[in-house]
Amino acid sequence: MRTGRRTAALLAVGALTAGLLLTAPQPASAANLITNPGFETAGADDMPHCWEKSGWGDNDFSFTTTSDAHSGDRAMRVELTRRAGGDRKALITESAACAPVVSPGGQYDLGLWYKSTTPDASLTLFRHDETAGWQYWTDLKTLDMQPAAWTEATVRTPEVPAGTDRISWGVSVYGTGAVTTDDYTMEQVTEPVPEPGCTGTARECADGAWEVLPTKNPVRSMHSVVLHNGKVLLIAGSGNSEELFEAGTFTSAVYDPEEGTYAIVPTPDDMFCAGHVQLRDGRVLVMSGNKGYPSADGTVGYQGYRDSYVFDPETETYTRTDDMNDGHWYPSATILGNGDVISFGGLREDSTGSVTADLWSDAEQRWLPMNRVHQTWSYWGLYPSMILMQDGRLFYSGSHVFGNNIPGTGSAIYDYGANTVTEVPGLRKKDERDQSASVLLPPAQDQKVLTLGGGNIDSNPDANRLTDIIDLKEANPSYVAGPPIPQGTVDHGDGPVPQTGDQGKMYLSAVLLPDGKVLETGGGLHNRADPVFETSVFDPVSETFDPVAVDPEARGYHSSAFLLPDGRVMTTGDNPGNGSWNHSVSVYSPPYLFQGERPVITSLIDSEWTYGDTQRITVDRPIAKAELIRPAAVTHSSDPNQRFVDLPLSVGEDGGTTVDLNVTSNPDLAPPGWYMLFAVDAAGVPSVAEWVHLQGPAALTAKDAGAHVHDFAGAPEGKVTGPGKKRAAQPVPPTVSGCDRHYGSANVCVPTAFPAEVAATAAARCAWLERNDYGTLEVNGRDDPLRLDGNRDGVACGKGDVRRG
Repeated sequence: MRTGRRTAALLAVGALTAGLLLTAPQPASAANLITNPGFETAGADDMPHCWEKSGWGDNDFSFTTTSDAHSGDRAMRVELTRRAGGDRKALITESAACAPVVSPGGQYDLGLWYKSTTPDASLTLFRHDETAGWQYWTDLKTLDMQPAAWTEATVRTPEVPAGTDRISWGVSVYGTGAVTTDDYTMEQVTEPVPEPGCTGTARECADGAWEVLPTKNPVRSMHSVVLHNGKVLLIAGSGNSEELFEAGTFTSAVYDPEEGTYAIVPTPDDMFCAGHVQLRDGRVLVMSGNKGYPSADGTVGYQGYRDSYVFDPETETYTRTDDMNDGHWYPSATILGNGDVISFGGLREDSTGSVTADLWSDAEQRWLPMNRVHQTWSYWGLYPSMILMQDGRLFYSGSHVFGNNIPGTGSAIYDYGANTVTEVPGLRKKDERDQSASVLLPPAQDQKVLTLGGGNIDSNPDANRLTDIIDLKEANPSYVAGPPIPQGTVDHGDGPVPQTGDQGKMYLSAVLLPDGKVLETGGGLHNRADPVFETSVFDPVSETFDPVAVDPEARGYHSSAFLLPDGRVMTTGDNPGNGSWNHSVSVYSPPYLFQGERPVITSLIDSEWTYGDTQRITVDRPIAKAELIRPAAVTHSSDPNQRFVDLPLSVGEDGGTTVDLNVTSNPDLAPPGWYMLFAVDAAGVPSVAEWVHLQGPAALTAKDAGAHVHDFAGAPEGKVTGPGKKRAAQPVPPTVSGCDRHYGSANVCVPTAFPAEVAATAAARCAWLERNDYGTLEVNGRDDPLRLDGNRDGVACGKGDVRRG
């Protein structure tokens, strides 16, 4: 099926100007790879030789060979006179005789001349996979509306994926109007790859290097948000400390990576385990948090309040918004293509599970009342990973926090407009993906999601090594098994030892890198215990892991990792079950920072970008690609808004230092807000990021959207459910966090289920607690379910308790 469905999402098609459309380099030896590029030779089915009719959907259309040509006697006109959905396009015939041969890893400059009476047209590519056959590849460029004058458009392809032997391309028309095209060109890029160089040690060049910074993080932060001024908001609230909660001591800090300094920020509420996301204007929406800790006897669990705040990076202050409709301790937070934010899950004010969806209106700058928000009355759990798809639906990846997954397959597609949930199959061990990480793989246009690791706090098995990958471009998408996470060492309390068997990790972090790969790091083998020391880089092209240098600090529960604008990765936090906190901060320099000089973006004409724009930059030397990376807003292994959006290049004739970047017309691929712009050379070395602000005119509403939205995941066969019966909440046990509150304080987590290798005796359990530095544990009340206070003196694991076994 070829291509798109119009989505209800904010769009602005920016005005391309003829002055920004560049002509690709024309070396004397270049050969045009297109057969019949000017439609001069007739073929079958009223089409020119080596061209075919293509498209889909509900529309009225015509294909016409016209004498209104740019050169020669013929051109091709594609017109839509009515459109309810889909597109039409004249494509290079998908055959060995007509489709140009390409080399995996190569790039190609594409060009054509056109006239257009519609703003809804884009240059679209398909590729022939040697195993899977012909399939959609990507959209490269939105064409400006040019009704009278012939205009040239050029663009460079991304690197050709492995297994691809031919490509086909043409112009998709997805709005009413006509596009006439002529004189197609396709030439292989011959720019040399930079000579490999190493500016560090051989090990640094291969594996990168970690540095533990001399200044510690002053707050117990478990939330990290990279701001559009390059600083980092670190939110602690009470920092999982009942003593700080009772004292009303709630903290945040703003870290300045350039100065290495921290500024403490007055924090009005306990934002411990809140949700957060950057809004269109760069402010940070922080929702819910901790209204109360569990009771000493464990009969009452954590409570989530309805409070909500906006943090302003300019003033570094919080401002109260209106309240949410429900409490959401551990909520999801996903920004939509129109700038709204949707939130699910978490715990309510009475410790039960929230079945209420809350929606922040970008237009009204407030949480909408419940009667204006679609409800399925579904319980999605805690921190459910809800990833925005290219058509505005949400993909629940199966990553969540605390205990079992949702009923059914463990992953699903939620269509807010239709208010339906469709199960998606294939996720392995769905009830052991607690504290797994999920990420939309680079580039976002490929619509592939990777889920890594996880465990189950309730049963506390060894965390797993599983990775699963889903391609949401498929009509009926299903997870397939990916490569296992590499093993490292694990510290059970007696020093690191190699992992064995199927041991993996939970609490891990996954970070998108500007070279198009994913760094995974940190984690633990069990619930708030047994840190795992392992770091690797996942390559989405080869679907392989490459172990690299390892963070020397433990990074388990309440840790986070995130990309800085200079291309490094920062990690902070760790909160073991004994209640301690790791205030050290580590910074990782990937191997690309040891590969010689970095490209430099020497000028950026405009930092305010609009959907469908072409934006010009200059660089100090040729680059292979450029992308936008949405800055992190991460906690508990979860950042569903993290994404890497490819910017196809149009390269000038000045040696490749003037480059036009073609911005997607689809705000569901790149929701409005601030992004880091990286330019990357052919060796994978990135520039330092420039900040750009992407959005559409505020006057546009969702119904005005005109993005080229493809019919991906259009025929899922899983069970479909609509709204259930209205209800107040989901029953949730007070032990949802996997902690037995009969012992110690609220922030000390004696596990409800010890690791399998720990015998069910007081001696074995107490030995494990001692190895993990628990110290003295008071017994809360008279109950002793784990039999740790045999002599009933009110202190668990005393000498008399151990002797009694």
